[in-house]
Amino acid sequence: MPVVDTLMRSSTAAAARDDDGLPPLLLTESEPESLDLTQAQANALAKARGRTGRNWLQLDFGEQTGRWIVTPRNFVGSFIAAGLSVIVRPKIKPENLFALLEVGLPRAAWRQEATDYASTYELLPALVSFFARTAETALARGLFHHYRRDEGDLLALRGRIDFARQFRRGGVLVPIACSWEEFTPDVDENRCLRVAARRSLQVQGVPGDDQRRLHRLLAALDSVGEPAVSTALNRLHWMQYTRLNEHYRPALGLARLILSNFTLQDRHGDTSASAFMLDMNRLFENFITTRLQRKLGSLFDVREQATSAFGESEVIENRQKHVSVRPDLLLRQGGRVVGVADIKYKLAARDKRTDPDGAYGRASDYYQLLAYATALKLKEGTLIYCTDVNRDESSEPDGPVGSDRASSGTGEASNHDGSVTPLVESTITVQHVGTKLHAIAIDLSGSPSSIDAQINALAGHLETSAERSVAP
Repeated sequence: MPVVDTLMRSSTAAAARDDDGLPPLLLTESEPESLDLTQAQANALAKARGRTGRNWLQLDFGEQTGRWIVTPRNFVGSFIAAGLSVIVRPKIKPENLFALLEVGLPRAAWRQEATDYASTYELLPALVSFFARTAETALARGLFHHYRRDEGDLLALRGRIDFARQFRRGGVLVPIACSWEEFTPDVDENRCLRVAARRSLQVQGVPGDDQRRLHRLLAALDSVGEPAVSTALNRLHWMQYTRLNEHYRPALGLARLILSNFTLQDRHGDTSASAFMLDMNRLFENFITTRLQRKLGSLFDVREQATSAFGESEVIENRQKHVSVRPDLLLRQGGRVVGVADIKYKLAARDKRTDPDGAYGRASDYYQLLAYATALKLKEGTLIYCTDVNRDESSEPDGPVGSDRASSGTGEASNHDGSVTPLVESTITVQHVGTKLHAIAIDLSGSPSSIDAQINALAGHLETSAERSVAP
């Protein structure tokens, strides 16, 4: 699942000021801001979008002429539009944003980059620095070698004769159609690192030490081919990891993020540059899915975005149309679906006056989950939310926000330091059918250890729910 939505426009916002000498617009994810903009600037900001076609900002008329209400959608990063440098900051802690990247490294590995990002909010240079150090660590064990199958027409036999190609030549004996396997570093893992390092050197604002790391990386990979960016992204998407190349996984995960930023290119005069926007919806979904696959992989076959049959229409002209559903998460056991979950990054606001005790999920989300559970013949389903995006900063962390959201019960997750983080949970039972729909919120405002503890508690909930859902 991709998490980067990108568009190449102009130089990175690391320039800190645009052509008119104005400071960059500092916005916060999902928070509206009243700005004084020209019509041209407003039009450009309203049209700013990535490859998926989703707009990064929402613009509405302000109360005064020339004023606009600009609300970033669930994207963070930086871009330039109509000469305006725009930086969108996340609502969660910078260190937790790096944790959501889920590259399989301990917290200490990204501490410096998280600190730099917290002071500048320049995401792409921070990611490039993170990639440079991670790739250097991966190559410290030696350049990865693997067998690669090649074929060619040679004057002398090498490997095996490719009889199928040889016989098509109608009796011509030389050159010989050969196929062979060679133990070489020129494999997809190293090729993808090389092209990511090459592109990373084009990013402005990267510290000198990390630029030197990138140059050393390119020197170490000098004997390796450099594919096109689109080819490298395709190879990374289908990359299979084993115990032999597992140590490359963090570096290749970051390489995929960086290369996604270079899929479109543009130039303005003599300046070539980029915008880099992370889709927090995709990022959160990928994070939850990856962690649950790790926690529950020994018990269930945890599948993401798996398509299942929802129903069939009437037979028309000897054809029967099948309607399918595609939940974010499916748990299978013995070839049978035993659990279903849907992952939502943003919580729905609830009116305390009209619905003081109700479940905090959106009605539409419950309808969707009920359809999944019904189609899959399950007694239960789970909505997985993120709480921090709608956190009331004026309230206490364990005050009205947490208690207001829990309508049926609250679990607890134990942290590494012995403290306890409440796992906000609610359950509704659908009338007449008895299907139980759970909603569990993961709080991203705490420490990485707190998030880990909540994921463990979530995994325990899904395991128990799967047992109840298929019980006779």
